Amino acid sequence: QVQLVESGGGLVQAGDSLRLSCAASGRTFSSYTMGWFRQAPGKEREFVARISISGAITNYADSVKGRFSISRVNAKRTVYLQMNSLKPDDTAVYYCAAHQRGPWNIPHSYDYWGQGTQVTVSS
Repeated sequence: QVQLVESGGGLVQAGDSLRLSCAASGRTFSSYTMGWFRQAPGKEREFVARISISGAITNYADSVKGRFSISRVNAKRTVYLQMNSLKPDDTAVYYCAAHQRGPWNIPHSYDYWGQGTQVTVSS
């Protein structure tokens, strides 16, 4: 079992930066690939970024590539999402999730989810 708690969301202006954190409890955090997803009102949950167990491999959605950066510190059981040059289109609830098998860009492949943190970007 892995429990995930996100933090760091808020209201910012376009062009600003935010760093989201996801703290995990449970001894098996380092056994999971970790991902960030987001869901805007009226839209489906979409993949944002993922990081491999060791942190050596990262992948990003095209919409955030070059602006967002995912990282993890296994000793702290924490994964981060650094978001720079934020745009109004980035407004959504952001979720972190833990994954062990299956396609890493599909929500149904993930086993555990946090409750989400709201990010709102004003123009």
